[in-house]
Amino acid sequence: MGSTVAAKMQSRIGSRSIPALRLDRTRLHAMGNEDGLDTAICWQAISSRDPRFDGRFFSGATSTGLYCRNVCPVPPARLENILLFACAAAAESAGFRPCKRCQPQAAPGTPAWLGTSAVVSRAVRLILEGALNDGGVDELAERLGLGSRQLRRLFVQHLGTSPLKIATTHRVHLARKLIEESALPMTQIAFGSGFKSIREFNHAIHLSAGQSPSELRGAAGGSRRKARAGGLELRLPYRRPFDWASLIAFLKPRAIPGVEVVKESSYQRTIEVGGVPGILTVRPDGVRSRLVVHLQVASYEGLAQTVERVRRIFDLNADPIQIASHLSSDSRLRGLIKLRPGLRVPGVWDGFEAAVLAVLGQKLTTIGTRRIVGRFVQMFGAPVDTPIRGLKFLFPRPEILAHADLSKAGISDSCAQIIRRLTCSGIRRHLSFATSRTLEQVVSRLKETCGIDESTANYIAMRAFGEPDAFPFAESRLRRSLAETGPIVSATEAIGIAEPWRPWRAYAAMHFAEKR
Repeated sequence: MGSTVAAKMQSRIGSRSIPALRLDRTRLHAMGNEDGLDTAICWQAISSRDPRFDGRFFSGATSTGLYCRNVCPVPPARLENILLFACAAAAESAGFRPCKRCQPQAAPGTPAWLGTSAVVSRAVRLILEGALNDGGVDELAERLGLGSRQLRRLFVQHLGTSPLKIATTHRVHLARKLIEESALPMTQIAFGSGFKSIREFNHAIHLSAGQSPSELRGAAGGSRRKARAGGLELRLPYRRPFDWASLIAFLKPRAIPGVEVVKESSYQRTIEVGGVPGILTVRPDGVRSRLVVHLQVASYEGLAQTVERVRRIFDLNADPIQIASHLSSDSRLRGLIKLRPGLRVPGVWDGFEAAVLAVLGQKLTTIGTRRIVGRFVQMFGAPVDTPIRGLKFLFPRPEILAHADLSKAGISDSCAQIIRRLTCSGIRRHLSFATSRTLEQVVSRLKETCGIDESTANYIAMRAFGEPDAFPFAESRLRRSLAETGPIVSATEAIGIAEPWRPWRAYAAMHFAEKR
């Protein structure tokens, strides 16, 4: 970069270093692929406003002090005035503010950390789940099995910013969405987004946007909005393509009687947040690349974690272009990917729930017995009063199941024993359904503490933990699909066939599971 541009940035951000990557002499790394994304490609994506790159990187203009998505309708700054960033937090760390036209805080979830570092990937997932809301970087590093200094170094290396800045930026972006799209009181927005005080909330918003929360709401017309009766509505963006139809086709036959209602145009279920029951409804927008989420809950405390759960159910953080590019190198998958572009790995609202259902027979290629599941929920789930037909119960809590006679619901002794191990492990905190260190650790804990077989543990990992490389290799329909012609392949052969698909074996498994 020229000395004039460097001087501009130095005067803008003081003595802080600039964790950015310059167009003229480097490549932009940490973009979710092992080779990095060439800066020439980034510039082409900015010039053409290619939507495939939306959220994969951000550009900061030293001439304005603003950072943008590549799809910004405003003509880009001159090449010598642009800095590239792997994520929004890195841009804000360098002193840039989000552009008001393209609103980078509303970009699809940045996949910059996917595929670059397993540690960074898991750390970011934990941060999005609220790991730094109640704890510090030292505790986060301990959960990941390394020192806090090393964790900070990895974040700077792969994302150009610190774990705390990632957490703060995530809170600010959610808060801005609530300020501009809802009529919630500022106090509820502050604590629902994960801030510990109103003062911290006000300072962070002003530092990021250059305006107070009230000024932001006034500019967006939020002060004139009326709260939607009985709930809060949010819009969560995703990266195209997005196969809503296949996702619903997977969820519908597996819907939990009394807990979930799945239709072609909507997903609804009962939820419990902080011990308070509520209702979740999700629909596709129909116009833009986003889902419309309607929450009916008595309190919005912990809203950030609730939003992340919804994103996990619909796999909104996925980068379908990157995944398809990797898997299409295999001739077995090429045609399936063309048939169902944007296929996602459906997640779950609650990991414990997914594990119990897997034990009861609900897996990747089998649905299980709905009659037994319905009786199980009716007998042990807490009844709730909802205006939606078919939503009658909360899924049974571990504390209830730990002492329940599961045989009354028609559950076999072997399954009941595993469920009791699941509940006891969860209550004693021997097993947590939060993000874990590695896929191998997830599978190992499920096997050792609960007696779940390895293939079923992989299925639980892909749906409950969001493990993109989980592979339920033993399922017969999956092995039959892998065979194409000829006899069904063995479980060992299936593992060998899937080896080139790493680290996206879960997506490959979904394609074969949906194969007709």
